[in-house]
Amino acid sequence: MLILVAKKLALLCAFALLIILIITGCREERPANEVFSLEDLPGRAIGALNGTPSARLAAELGTVRTFLSGEELIRGLVIGFVDCAVMESVNAEELVAVSAGVRILSETLLEYELRFAVPRENAELLNVVNSALAALNSNGTLRSLRDKYFSGKNYKYTPPEGIVKRPGELILATSPDTHPYSFKDEDGNYTGLDVEVARAICDYLGVDLKIIEEDSRELITAVWFGRANLAAGWLPGDVDEQVSVTEPYADTAQVIIVRK
Repeated sequence: MLILVAKKLALLCAFALLIILIITGCREERPANEVFSLEDLPGRAIGALNGTPSARLAAELGTVRTFLSGEELIRGLVIGFVDCAVMESVNAEELVAVSAGVRILSETLLEYELRFAVPRENAELLNVVNSALAALNSNGTLRSLRDKYFSGKNYKYTPPEGIVKRPGELILATSPDTHPYSFKDEDGNYTGLDVEVARAICDYLGVDLKIIEEDSRELITAVWFGRANLAAGWLPGDVDEQVSVTEPYADTAQVIIVRK
C-alpha cells in the first residue's frame, strides 16, 4: 500500500510539473536560486527521486516532492517547481554534467558507507560475509567494481576459477531502481554495485545468489522477518536495533543540486 501511495504522489508531481511547463513554456525568465548552503534547506520544497534514500532525507528537511526520473527532477528544479534537489553524488554528477542551469553545492549533505544488513541472530553469516569482503578488498575486486560504477571504468567481473560449490544460497533483498547500486540491465538482469558485490561474495563462499525485489523502505524489514539473508543499500542510522551490519564495501554521499 505504501509503495502504491508513493508512486501515486510521484505521478501527481509529474502531472503538476507538466502543467507548469505548459503554462511557463514560452517564458524565458527562470526563478533565481535561493539555496546556497545547508542552512537554507529547512522548509524548502525539495525534489528527490521516488523511493530513494534521498526522498527520506528530503522529507526530514522540508517539503519533499518526488519524481520518477532524474530528467523530470532537473526540469522541475529549473522552472522553480522545487527549490533544490537531493540526490546521491554519483547520479547527481551524471545529471548535472548534461543539464544546463544547475550545479551541485560544494557542501555535502551526508556522507555514508555502504554495508550489507544480515540477521542479528546469525553471527556466523556476519563473520563469513566480512571474511569474503576482506578477501575481495585484498584482491582488488571491490576497487574495480567501485571504479566501474562510480568512475565509468571498463571492468567486467568474472567468477574466479576453482570455486568449490557448496549447497545452499544467499537471498539478497534489493531495490532494482537505484542506479548505479541496484538496477536491471537492458536484458532484464539484475546488476549494479550492490548486486555485483553480493554475487562476488557468493562466489567466494561457493553458494548461489538469489535476488528478491523490495521497496527501499522495506530492505531492513525483509532481513528482520527472514525473507532475505542480506539487504544492500542505504541503511538507516538506527539499523543496529534490528539487524547486524557488515564491514563497508564502498562509500557515497548525498548532495544538493540548485539552480545556477
